[in-house]
Amino acid sequence: MTPADAPRVFVIDDDAAMRAAIQGLLKSAGLRSETFGAAEEFLRSERPDGPSCLVLDVSLPGINGLDFQRQLADAGIQIPIIFITGHGDIPMTVRAMKSGAVEFLTKPFQDQDLLDAIHQALDRDRVKRQQQRNLAELRKRYEVLTVREREVMGLVVSGMLNKQIAFDLGTSEITVKIHRGHVMRKMQAESLAELVRMAAKLELPSGKK
Repeated sequence: MTPADAPRVFVIDDDAAMRAAIQGLLKSAGLRSETFGAAEEFLRSERPDGPSCLVLDVSLPGINGLDFQRQLADAGIQIPIIFITGHGDIPMTVRAMKSGAVEFLTKPFQDQDLLDAIHQALDRDRVKRQQQRNLAELRKRYEVLTVREREVMGLVVSGMLNKQIAFDLGTSEITVKIHRGHVMRKMQAESLAELVRMAAKLELPSGKK
């Protein structure tokens, strides 16, 4: 694993002592971290392209943690968030969790509870990143298909038989079989069921596309 790919934990808390304590805990657990005193500092920082998560204090100068969570989502910045607060309540917790937070911890919390939440968040981010890489690879394969092969793929995954596709496209059944073979090879699909799953991941509309 290269340094850029190593997991990174970002901590935003306006309490310098709390930032130092969390950073020390993370270092003892073998985790790399960066700390910030305000949300704006985090936004100005460069974030490596590797698994990461954000430990975010609810009470911050300027924008509060919950509003910052929404701001990140609106900006398309997808990073698992663990909230920490000195005065949490149920409505606050519900709002954070409904918006996708991994955990909501009230100070003073147990070190192990924070570490468990961080490992859960990093695992979630790893899975998401792998899914994104898989989807990007799938899109590359799809882009290699010709227009006619995409038409055939759309009709195949909609459940049509070769002879039905041939009639629909005004071509011969043998030609459809050839195009279908090309689709299976280029998409690296081992079965029709796998091709259907690929089409679903690509969110292809059924029919001729």
